[in-house]
Amino acid sequence: MERKYDFSELAELININSYTKNKEGVDKNGRLMREKLEKLGFKCEVFKREEIGDHLLFKSPKKEGKKVLLLGHLDTVFPPMSFEEFREDEEWIYGPGVCDMKGGNFVALEALRNIKKEKDIYNIDFLLVSDEETGSDDSKEVTARVAPNYDYCMVFEAAGKNGELVIERKGVATFYIDIKGKAAHAGNNYTEGVNANLEAAEKLIAMTDLTDLSQGTTVNVGKIEGGIGANTISPHAKLTVEIRYAKANERDRVLKEFHDIVHTPFVPGSKASLTGGIQRDVMQSDQKQKEFIQLIEKLTGERVLVEKRGGVSDANIVASVGVTVVDGFGPYGDGDHTVHERALKRSFVERIEFVTKILKGII
Repeated sequence: MERKYDFSELAELININSYTKNKEGVDKNGRLMREKLEKLGFKCEVFKREEIGDHLLFKSPKKEGKKVLLLGHLDTVFPPMSFEEFREDEEWIYGPGVCDMKGGNFVALEALRNIKKEKDIYNIDFLLVSDEETGSDDSKEVTARVAPNYDYCMVFEAAGKNGELVIERKGVATFYIDIKGKAAHAGNNYTEGVNANLEAAEKLIAMTDLTDLSQGTTVNVGKIEGGIGANTISPHAKLTVEIRYAKANERDRVLKEFHDIVHTPFVPGSKASLTGGIQRDVMQSDQKQKEFIQLIEKLTGERVLVEKRGGVSDANIVASVGVTVVDGFGPYGDGDHTVHERALKRSFVERIEFVTKILKGII
């Protein structure tokens, strides 16, 4: 018989608006998690922030043996009054963050509680950051500094539809290209102008041509701005470009050619400047990760299904500092980042038992 679960605590978490820019709400979510985790014996290190929520690192005592970092985030994408309702039916739970990723945090919490019923918790720490949904621009330094202290990292983003864990995620970089030309009257002084819009168009085509779908590489000029009006040669333009890549060698190729395109004028007299960079580097599978998956299968007695995702998470940051990381330990859900976000009740029960077996086996 399927185990019935009381989701009232999850409802309490979901009913807190923790939009990334709502520091008060994010910190309230963090305080609630802190209250629950400190009851299990964790000590909390607070990384205080003025404009975003505080990052929290929950530490357990250390002994000889493998060290595990659990990783989650406190924030969601929903501003106040946009989507704040927790509800449930026989199969699903609905609400902001139920799968991305308050639901994942809840899975980790319940697994830790299961361990505490049998023995004291040690060698397991839990990092909760506050700005994942806006790119982890602040917390990625904290994550990159903390992660190398551990042998394994388990990230609690949502599972795949069939319970898949995530072994690879594309890297992502965002760039802003400002182009300067020279204004001139399009009727009287056409040849005296330097058309920044034309330069932007040439660069757009050249950058798009860097895409190689067979390698999982995409270059997308997602936004174009420029010009004054139809009767003026454009004196300025701006491109916003996102690059995603599944392999480190593709990153290197694309970034080199991309920089060449930016700094090589197609329209004589135009000039371009570049800002932005890599937000999260690629997460690639390696031998140590494969061995971790094998260990998970041994500890759980289950065959582990895996998948690769184009979207990024803080797992990318952990992978970039050389720590063995696997993602997707949260519940299965869909509709994330929309008002239809939901998570499957059954997957909570399955995931909590799954994670409990892994952590008990490691420590």
